[in-house]
Amino acid sequence: MLASKLPQELGELKSIETMNLSHNRISGTIPSSFDHCISLISIDVSSNQLEGPLPNITAFQKAPLDALKDNKGLCGHIVGLKPCITQSTKEMAHKNSSRSKNTFVVLLVLATVILLIVVASFFSHARSRTRHVGHTSRNLSGDLFSIWSFDGKILYENIIDATENFDPKYCIGNGGFGSVFRANLPNGQTVAVKKPHEMKLPNGASSITKDFANEIRALTNIRHCNIVKLYGFCLHTQHKFLVYEFLGGGSLMHLLINNEIAANFEWTKRANTIEDVANALSYMHHDCSPSIIHRDISSKNILLDFRYQAHISDFGAARLLRPDSSNWTSFAGTYGYAAPGIFYIWCNFTWFSVT
Repeated sequence: MLASKLPQELGELKSIETMNLSHNRISGTIPSSFDHCISLISIDVSSNQLEGPLPNITAFQKAPLDALKDNKGLCGHIVGLKPCITQSTKEMAHKNSSRSKNTFVVLLVLATVILLIVVASFFSHARSRTRHVGHTSRNLSGDLFSIWSFDGKILYENIIDATENFDPKYCIGNGGFGSVFRANLPNGQTVAVKKPHEMKLPNGASSITKDFANEIRALTNIRHCNIVKLYGFCLHTQHKFLVYEFLGGGSLMHLLINNEIAANFEWTKRANTIEDVANALSYMHHDCSPSIIHRDISSKNILLDFRYQAHISDFGAARLLRPDSSNWTSFAGTYGYAAPGIFYIWCNFTWFSVT
């Protein structure tokens, strides 16, 4: 239970061979006079409160870790101890710190300059674009959905004009969620516009349906060549609709029920369609975060382009699976496409709940 610092006089014991000072309360550093203990073979200073560098003699430099452990902060070139910080190391650390600070300042100045240039360019472009719009017609040219040419108000007017305020003659499909219209825009681009059925509130106003919100929430998180591309959506006091890429091949259902067209849909193309759908489902289930479950994969919701490449559409019944919560839903989908076992379980569960 010795509680003091080691006296310098211990280092004058030039003939001592073994020294065991373990399990005391000795504090401070080991005196440099221990460098003179040239006969010292075995040393044990474990379980004390010693700190600082080890003496530069063999007994300390080749001592096992057990003879040095459980101290406040001994350091040296022994496995298990921290290396000592010398004056040169401190100077090097100071230089590195100064160099890091200087580098940070330079990078900060460069980032500020670049940001100012970007902001100035943005406002310059905005002013020139504002002047340009004042002298142009109400129609846009080029890719209507590119980031520089996109104008939501003009696009809305073009879609209303192209469909003659959603006249039924432009309708190319109907479903429980809404109707799909073909819109040929003034720039020559063709898009598919889905106008959902609106729910009327007691005060006479219309509300966004759950399917409409699901479609937006799911498709804004998806980027895949086998999933229909959502260009955008419109929430207007008179109309609510979603704008998609137009796929000229129509739905798989319409292709299969037409005997003449189905005859050209050979087995190789059918196998490719199956592979396209499988790739899209694998992407939604495993590569999206959170994962997306479509819940209504049927032939009417698989669209084809002119090269028979398949694209999954209609995400109105889709669910986003949160990994940190349970996911229970009622039955959803198209009867005839649901797995028979799931349909049987759902029917029995509903019957049991009612009774």
